[in-house]
Amino acid sequence: MRINRSGALLGILMAVACGLLFLQISAQTARAQSIGIDQRLVARARQITGDNFTVLTRTPRGARVVARAMPRPEVLKAIDDGLAELFNVARHHGYTARLDYSYYTIFIARADRTQDSQGNYSPDIAVSAGQYAGSYYDQGGYIYAAGMVMAYNPCVFIIAEHEKDVGRIANVVAMKASIWCSSTTTALSMRRRRIIARAAGIRFFSKLRMI
Repeated sequence: MRINRSGALLGILMAVACGLLFLQISAQTARAQSIGIDQRLVARARQITGDNFTVLTRTPRGARVVARAMPRPEVLKAIDDGLAELFNVARHHGYTARLDYSYYTIFIARADRTQDSQGNYSPDIAVSAGQYAGSYYDQGGYIYAAGMVMAYNPCVFIIAEHEKDVGRIANVVAMKASIWCSSTTTALSMRRRRIIARAAGIRFFSKLRMI
C-alpha cells in the first residue's frame, strides 16, 4: 500500500513538473510572438552560440532584444544609442528607409572571451572562421568577433554580454547594423547604402578589435 501511495505521489509530482514546464514554454513562445520574434531565429542563435535565450524584451525606443538574462537598463540604452548614431549617418547621406528601431533584433549571447590578445576588455563571441580561414584571425576554425549578422530582412544580429564599458555595445550595434545597409538592396539604392555602410564603418570599426 505504501509503495502504491509513493508511486502515485511521484506520478502527481511529475505531472505537475511537466505542466509547469509546458506553461513556461508556452509563455515564452507567446511572448516571443507578441514582440515579433521568429522562433527559427531563436533556434539559429542557439545553434550558433550554444546559449538558451529565455528573455525577450525591447529597448526604450523599440528595438527587439533576446537574451539569456534580463539586460540592464544601461545595456538597452546603449543599443538604442548605437542605432541612433547609425541612423544619423544614414540621414546625413540622404537615406530614410527602415530607420526604425523596431526593424532591428539583437541577440545578447554569453561572451566566449572577455579580453583580446592585447589584454583589453573585449567581450566577443567565437564564430566560424569562414572567409578568414587560414588568415591571421583564424583561431583554429573560428574567429573572435564583436558580433555577427544573422539575418538581413529584417536585420538580426548577435552581440556578446558586457559587464562594463557599455559604450562599446553602442559601437558594436552601429557597426553590425551598418553591414545590413550594404547587404540588403534594391538596384536604385545599392550605391547609397554602400556609402552609408562605409561611412559608419570608418567611424565605428576602428574602435573594435577582432583578435
